[in-house]
Amino acid sequence: MYSDPIMQQSIRKVEAARARNIRLDPRRMSAEEKDRLLKAFHPDYREDQFALLDFGPNRGEKVPLELRALLEGTPRLTGSRVDLEHPDFETDVLIIGGGGAGCSAAIEADRAGCSVLLVTKLRVGDANTMMAEGGIQAADKPNDSPAQHFLDAYGGGHFAAQKDLLRKLVTEAPEAIAWLSGLGVEFDKAPDGTMITTHGGGTSRKRMHAAKDYSGAEIMRTLRDEVFNRPIRVVDFTAAVELVKDDRGCCAGAVLVNMETKELLVAKAKTVILATGGAGRLHYQGFPTSNHYGATADGLILGYRAGARLLYPDTLQYHPTGAAFPAQIYGALVTEKVRSVGAMLVNASGEVFMNPLETRDVAAAAIIRECTERGNGVPTPEGSAVWLDTPMIELKNGAGAIEKRIPAMLRMFGKHGIDIRTEPILVYPTLHYQNGGLKITVDGQTDVENLFAAGEVVGGIHGRNRLMGNSLLDVIVFGRNAGIHAAQKAKTVTVGTLTLAHLDAFERERAAAGVETGLRSPQLLPDYARRLNPLK
Repeated sequence: MYSDPIMQQSIRKVEAARARNIRLDPRRMSAEEKDRLLKAFHPDYREDQFALLDFGPNRGEKVPLELRALLEGTPRLTGSRVDLEHPDFETDVLIIGGGGAGCSAAIEADRAGCSVLLVTKLRVGDANTMMAEGGIQAADKPNDSPAQHFLDAYGGGHFAAQKDLLRKLVTEAPEAIAWLSGLGVEFDKAPDGTMITTHGGGTSRKRMHAAKDYSGAEIMRTLRDEVFNRPIRVVDFTAAVELVKDDRGCCAGAVLVNMETKELLVAKAKTVILATGGAGRLHYQGFPTSNHYGATADGLILGYRAGARLLYPDTLQYHPTGAAFPAQIYGALVTEKVRSVGAMLVNASGEVFMNPLETRDVAAAAIIRECTERGNGVPTPEGSAVWLDTPMIELKNGAGAIEKRIPAMLRMFGKHGIDIRTEPILVYPTLHYQNGGLKITVDGQTDVENLFAAGEVVGGIHGRNRLMGNSLLDVIVFGRNAGIHAAQKAKTVTVGTLTLAHLDAFERERAAAGVETGLRSPQLLPDYARRLNPLK
């Protein structure tokens, strides 16, 4: 598949250096070195790619240009007539989003005895959860502890995480693994039944639980089946375009749109959970993305317009190893597990230029530096990339290790004529995770009464960078948490008169600030047609 002469020449250098490289144990960077590297090369530090918000709960704070245009965009309901007096659905708990967090919340709210309505703009399971590969962290081995897990995650997040949220994440992690196992998730196990665990970037213990390299798909399969086995109403291909409040200012439902017929519908609820996921399909700074098709930051826009504050909206995670070649899989995730089981990152000359298990932001910045300032990247049709030397895995672990441990990667590249057992692969950072999001309390509630949030739409749990395996953990721990507390709250709520007065107030603020972005929001789906033809 590597027919380009420059790529072939570079591969020969990688092969020649492999015997030497496989014996290396590259030192970790110092804190000072990491700080200098991030400030010089990580996309989050590019000042020209951010702007200050002109109004709203986070007025004066920095956000990516693409997100600002949507947060300050024209609401989709402007000029529309919505009948709030005759809702199409009534429920105790309304969940917006059908990924891991939404399904976990639905299961727990149903278990608590509440009526649950789950709406999702695509299908249940069409979410970043399904696409997660490497595993889920939990400190459940004798040589580990939640305290050690906390220290790893807190440091990896640049000491910016909300400590109460991070404490909940790590202390409830072992229970989350047990809960998933009880539902039927098939984690990798040794012959004696002990769960197999591995390292991830920034971890000091082997606490990564996995199901081969399709961990998210296995978790999502199990959660989806559990939702379908319960009396939970599911409405798919239906997106939320605005939250609804009552006359006391509490969240009381949402206005929905059928994605096929464009019909507007109203859902009335005692409590609402936003579980809408991330923003990768906005392609911040023009980066490719590993995200699913519907990841367009909907929950941030809906929550912000209703009065919910955002936390760290200027921080994104660029996974260091996105597929950079061939073009058919450009941006697709190459799981960190590939590095945790033995592959190393090498440049065009076959030189190892960093420890393969640095934290994701540091690894991404190091790859960008290698391809730009140092000029050591391999030219590709999309730009430049470095090698991930996958043949090292079987040299270190024996024949068959790749098929056993990372079969999805073997299949993905194999479809394009690349055998990762004998050939290295080209990688470059891909937009992966939304570190920032809605600010929540430890019970999952936002600044808006009766509006809860869970999963990637939430900010603060991971600080300003997330470690591998903590996102799948996040959607389970905080998805369940939101479901439990939203159900508990719903039992005490009497909904008042439904209103969209907050939307009128938002429009007045927007007019007073003189803002006109030319966009209607939430976006709902990627704008690829406009990107290909700017006149559209």
